[in-house]
Amino acid sequence: MNSSAPARQHGAGDIPHWVFLIGRLMLSYILKVVRHNTQRNRVLTALMVLAIAVGIGASMTTLTVMRLLSGDPLPGRSQHIYYAQIDVNPQSKGKEPPDVLDYQTAVDLWKAGQADQQVLVAGSKAKVRPADGSLPAQMLSLRATTADFFSMFDVPFHFGQAWSAADDTGRTRVAVISASLNEKLFGGANSVGKVIRVANADVKIVGVLAAWRPAPLFYAVRGGRFSGGDTSSFYRQPDDVFMPFFTSLEVNGGNFQPFNCWAKRDQLENLERAPCTWIGLWVRLDDPAKVAAYKRFLDNSAAQLKQQGRVKYAENTRLRTLGEWLDFNLVVPADVKLQTVLAFAFLAICLINVVALLLAKFLRHSPEIGLRRALGATRGAIFAQCLAEAACIGLLGGVTGLLLTLFGLYLVRQQPVSYVDLAYLDVPMFCMTFALSVAVSLLAGIIPALRATLIQPAVQLNQL
Repeated sequence: MNSSAPARQHGAGDIPHWVFLIGRLMLSYILKVVRHNTQRNRVLTALMVLAIAVGIGASMTTLTVMRLLSGDPLPGRSQHIYYAQIDVNPQSKGKEPPDVLDYQTAVDLWKAGQADQQVLVAGSKAKVRPADGSLPAQMLSLRATTADFFSMFDVPFHFGQAWSAADDTGRTRVAVISASLNEKLFGGANSVGKVIRVANADVKIVGVLAAWRPAPLFYAVRGGRFSGGDTSSFYRQPDDVFMPFFTSLEVNGGNFQPFNCWAKRDQLENLERAPCTWIGLWVRLDDPAKVAAYKRFLDNSAAQLKQQGRVKYAENTRLRTLGEWLDFNLVVPADVKLQTVLAFAFLAICLINVVALLLAKFLRHSPEIGLRRALGATRGAIFAQCLAEAACIGLLGGVTGLLLTLFGLYLVRQQPVSYVDLAYLDVPMFCMTFALSVAVSLLAGIIPALRATLIQPAVQLNQL
């Protein structure tokens, strides 16, 4: 019995070993030629690497900032979050409703409970200090809201929890504070149960947020279309103190400011009775049927307000998704958009310069290319060699461009704008830096490579 293993039979789909051997030799030869040509033309190579690096550095810096500022602040749930509007201004011209609501309309819509969840939001400044007076009072940002705010927006907690719905209606004097304020006042320790002084009232802490940095700060977005492109304030840090809506009005009512008023307001009058808009209403609706039902509810509510003489255009209601609301308010700063366009225009200029330099580089090697063609090298092999050289230059440019991108983002973080803490390079943008640099170099190398394949061997051999 023959114990030796049978010889392996090549199937129809198998590639013979000699094909791999020839391919490996060809690749080795191309890389050797690329290395030789790159080292021999160091000045041209350095200029091309620098051109690609500067273009990549400028474009990736601005693109990284643009990507961070135009991201989804509530990934996975933003499609269920809606912003409700009714044109409550009786002097309206019927175009767009005000960005916010007056007190009575906002509270009535909230109390109706027609959504899966609903949240009232209004912002103000408030004096805050420890109740024991161990630190001086600071003017900090206070957000008056309702209990659903934290679960609806998936706000993380480090200590404690949110207040209850009963605290909303009972006007309980409780608060949730940010991680940064907890660090300032209590050294980062568990401060649940401790008391802080807000304005002139003692307020008990029931929760401390974990690190939370939505970008933009979507729940505070309003009036973006009137800002002239200066929307960087939408990217500020979250508020320091969160309190039940009605409790906040009792404790700090005098510090809330109206967004807009349609009649003269008595400065001593409480905003609850003023002819002004200043409260936002967010709702969560989990399916299209609920969205349609809530829109009908808004329309019916506006129609009732018109019968009461409180609104002029009952049909002027809006129910925008979170993304639509951000787009409507043009949240990405105009200067960031302009810088991104200019950076990619600069990258295009760098690309044109690299094309010219590659063309000069390849034409300098015309005699060698002609000799290779005479010895049997195909045009495809010449084209592959030229593109391989361009790719190597692109990789070098990518490494240098990455360093310039990191330096560019460092410079962004030194600017006095609200989003500086967001300007960091993440893994996708890190990979994209190298992909873009190689793509740019290959794109720049196509025309010079095609030009090199058209070199006539006979003409070049006569010049040797």
